[in-house]
Amino acid sequence: MTDTTLPTTWPAMSIADAHAALTAPGMPGEMEEVLIHGVKTRVWKNLPPSLRSVVEAGRAHGEKVFLVYEDERVTFEAFHRAVAALAIQLAADGVGKGDRVAVIMRNLPEWPVAFYAAVSLGAIVTPLNAWWTGEELEYGLTDSGTKVVLVDNERFERLREHLPNCPDLEKIYVSRAREDIAHPLVTKLETVIGAPPSWGSLADQALPDVDIQPDDDATIFYTSGTTGRPKGALATHRGVNSNIMAAVVIGARAFLRRGETPPQPDPAAPQSAALLSVPFFHATGCIAILNPSLAGGAKLVMMHKWDVVRAFELIERERVTLAGGVPTIAWQLIEHPLREKYDLSSLQSVSYGGAPSAPELVRKIKETFPKSSPGNGWGMTETCATVTNHGAEDYANRPDSCGPAVPVSDLEIRDAADGVTVLGPNQVGELWARGPQVVKLYWNKPEATVQTFVDGWVRTGDLARVDEEGFCFIIDRAKDMLIRGGENIYCIEVENILYDHPAVMDAAVVGIPHRTLGEEPGAVVTLKQGASATEAELRAHVAEHLAAFKVPVQVKFWHETLPRNANGKILKNELKKLFADLG
Repeated sequence: MTDTTLPTTWPAMSIADAHAALTAPGMPGEMEEVLIHGVKTRVWKNLPPSLRSVVEAGRAHGEKVFLVYEDERVTFEAFHRAVAALAIQLAADGVGKGDRVAVIMRNLPEWPVAFYAAVSLGAIVTPLNAWWTGEELEYGLTDSGTKVVLVDNERFERLREHLPNCPDLEKIYVSRAREDIAHPLVTKLETVIGAPPSWGSLADQALPDVDIQPDDDATIFYTSGTTGRPKGALATHRGVNSNIMAAVVIGARAFLRRGETPPQPDPAAPQSAALLSVPFFHATGCIAILNPSLAGGAKLVMMHKWDVVRAFELIERERVTLAGGVPTIAWQLIEHPLREKYDLSSLQSVSYGGAPSAPELVRKIKETFPKSSPGNGWGMTETCATVTNHGAEDYANRPDSCGPAVPVSDLEIRDAADGVTVLGPNQVGELWARGPQVVKLYWNKPEATVQTFVDGWVRTGDLARVDEEGFCFIIDRAKDMLIRGGENIYCIEVENILYDHPAVMDAAVVGIPHRTLGEEPGAVVTLKQGASATEAELRAHVAEHLAAFKVPVQVKFWHETLPRNANGKILKNELKKLFADLG
């Protein structure tokens, strides 16, 4: 589908020429080549050298509001004072370079304070999934060898009985504890930094002096663990910070593509504000949103939990300019019947990633929020979030793509069988990616590391194609591709047809075992509020558009948002259980 409303002069510049102009010598996005783990790698020359330097840069935004949570508001200056106070305390606790410090909280103002205080000391911060059970949290703490953990009250209660099984743990800071906790390792976090509204009155102190280099270890983010035990992806300061410059360059690219000069930063312009609907403990929330926001002076508006009406209220109250997260959230913002009761005119972008999105969503965003530009991208925990990015006219013109690679990164499509043969434009194979944001290894997983990371490349497990201009099209997860009687079925193709049905809000296609055919497709759908559709109607809808072997043999209805992991990916293994009695 191509957007016929695009001007005939568009694009005024190719992607390659736009990237060349934006990364030329003397430009903010200038690149250079360095050796990373023995591999020559393009990097951003003007990137902040460490996450510690991002903390210092953030302080320059002074009394602007940085964090909003319910009725709590924290300025950039107050945030810096809290980070410095906690870093000084952690240093006194013996935390230093290479020590693992875990953060286990819901999205609270204390989360980024804990993250930056530890990483500014050269510690390796390990954000653990706040949705995990106590047993899963125990695994994350023991696998990483965590020395100090900063945790909110709810997660502490979940973890309490597992603490005897975490021998490396020396100190626990609990935030928002409802009562005194009688445990020898526990200290209330408020005794160190106080509550968020009081952070501005903390002493003006410098961060402890620590030498941190760009390729020093910074974070361990655990993969979602949809199969087997989660794996800890070890990233560097350069890898995490690469998203900062990628965001700057990508934003400017759209102007060059339409023949315009990118605007210069204007200190007097209204502050950008993002409605945070994804967790900090995921690479998207921390690396792609939190870190660039601290560096660039954007406001982050946090929600206790996702609620679309509450989101409308916050967009109106805080003049939010960026919303989204995953496609389902974008659909809810569009489809909710109370939307027109709120002033959402501040929205400039509705962006998402982490899950495939229907091409129809691009048109609906522009139709519903005329001043807002849709955007998406592709990345993974192993790439510190962003590898490709898509927006503006490019997204309208290629709504089924996730965009081209950012200038410091490369994509290749390789034969999935041998992992070596590089395929040509528009051929479907396994997606490989490389760049400075690719993580070093899987923590304590040498075999998985060797299988996944090869000479600076990461083999993603995604099936994809790349067209002649470098735009990437994710076809499916390799392990989710169905083979029905020798015929390949790409789930995303069937899902996009289901999304085109006016009653469908959410859709997933999974494999149903079959004695003779191997697998058959089954679909699970969530209908839009107030809409109705039958199984026969949806099967007929798919049959109108796709070959008969691709039509789901069964359609099950799910009466809430489909289950997803922290990355936004649908938990298809859970949905397969709905069809366990078939086959």
